[in-house]
Amino acid sequence: MPDTIKASEHNLNAIFNDAYLFEIPEFQRPYAWTTEQVDDLLDDLLYAMGRNDDEPYFLGSVVLIKGDDAKSQVVDGQQRLTTLTMLLCSLRELAEGEFQTALDARIRQKRDILAGTEEVVRLSLRSRDQSFFHKNVQASGGIGGLLANAPARETDSQQRVFENVRYLHEKMVALEPDKRQRLATYVLQRCYLVIVSTQDMTSAYRIFSVMNDRGLDLSATDILKAEVVGAIEDAEKQHSYASRWEDVEQELGRERFGALFAHIRMIYAKAKQRRSLQEEFREYVLKAHSGADFIDHILDQYDDAYKSALGLPNGSITNTSQVDTYLEHLNRLETFDWIPPALAFFHRNQRNQEEFPRFTKDLERLAYGLLIQRANINARISRYAAVLRDIEQGDVIWRDDGPLQLSEDEKAAIVRILDGPIYTLPRVPQPLLLRLDSLLADAGAIYDRSIISIEHVLPQNPAEGSQWRTWFPDNEVRTQWTHRLANLVLLSFRKNTSASNWDFDRKKSTYFQRGGTAPFALTTQVVNEKEWTPAVLERRQRELVGLLKKEWRLG
Repeated sequence: MPDTIKASEHNLNAIFNDAYLFEIPEFQRPYAWTTEQVDDLLDDLLYAMGRNDDEPYFLGSVVLIKGDDAKSQVVDGQQRLTTLTMLLCSLRELAEGEFQTALDARIRQKRDILAGTEEVVRLSLRSRDQSFFHKNVQASGGIGGLLANAPARETDSQQRVFENVRYLHEKMVALEPDKRQRLATYVLQRCYLVIVSTQDMTSAYRIFSVMNDRGLDLSATDILKAEVVGAIEDAEKQHSYASRWEDVEQELGRERFGALFAHIRMIYAKAKQRRSLQEEFREYVLKAHSGADFIDHILDQYDDAYKSALGLPNGSITNTSQVDTYLEHLNRLETFDWIPPALAFFHRNQRNQEEFPRFTKDLERLAYGLLIQRANINARISRYAAVLRDIEQGDVIWRDDGPLQLSEDEKAAIVRILDGPIYTLPRVPQPLLLRLDSLLADAGAIYDRSIISIEHVLPQNPAEGSQWRTWFPDNEVRTQWTHRLANLVLLSFRKNTSASNWDFDRKKSTYFQRGGTAPFALTTQVVNEKEWTPAVLERRQRELVGLLKKEWRLG
């Protein structure tokens, strides 16, 4: 059987070259990275560049369907290739002379009459997005026009491109010209990808599936287990400690078990992970606790705290409904940066649990405050690292100007955002509305529903001649209210697009209520309204924002 699979490691200078013309197939999902993921990549690149050593930076692998020519369909790696292209375009936008010409050559293949090649970009997105991407990013001067005119974005992918290009441009403008040139050189010469290619789609997807089947990989915790248990000399004890390790892993599951080790690493390192988990775990944790000592005093105790933080069975660290309620709200967030401070506080204060409600209340307030302000991963890690340092110092954690608390500027910013088009903020609306609903439902009710949807009461695009247009004849006023808290409700089923434009009474009786009752307190409030006018929304907005201001002590 002929070998149709090839794998080779190349730096980006050899990849953004004539040997490859990357195409994103139509069947691929759209470009979806947010500014948070872009910031994470850029931060890692700048950190690696600043180490001043010869160690290359590995960006992962890309899976291609590729024959003998340059045409390369991307099966896996679209997000990285697109983001790296935007970074190179942003650097080119600010460059001059030979530096700019050299960068341009990595973005597009020039027409060469002698070689018989036409001008073509080195990366083409899906057809519905490529025209936007070429005109506003890849073309010379495109980014300047994009930022000056903010053209219409017809797809979510185009919106992500716009946000990420704007973000990268701001970051590049903040760098000195010589640092921008060093960054471009580092990215092209010292950053590597493994290119895995095959000539047919079946093989490509088989490779993709195998590479992403984490259940078959030797995990970082498997490697650490061999080191920790292997350090115990007595054979009988070694067997006993191995069983204890495996019991914890079995109860948590491999994914949560691995996450626990990452959280413990953060508690000790108080910094973003830059190298492999096992490398940093050895450096920051196992130097202080090895062998039996690690299992006795770290793994067993943090396992208990972790179960409590996640609300899992057998977590006995917390035992009050107030603490459990705040932890439930925290677990509604998509990010879990808050867990290391929770574990550290629970571990340190096992014999002083009366402080748990106060701490979890403040931690929940901080986590939601960072969410609403859309703090990126680096800002969150930096903030929680400061919280961890205060926890180690004991009562200093309660100081008014400490990192656990919100500053006056942060409070003002949060209130301002709460009063704006909150629905447009990625990952914010659902946990925020559920948090608000718990305040309305009395005693901090918690809902456990498999499906939760958000619906606009006033439709986003009400039909001409509808009752909505009568209540909101001014387009500007209608737009002002559409995405704000007052106009949003929660449903316990999937949204029905055709029902969104129903008139108010029909929406209330048929759509918002199933079986005669509304599923959430927030929705029940709307059902009890007789009309939905700007005056109603203004009153409602004031009340809802006021509830959150009171709960989170925002002034």
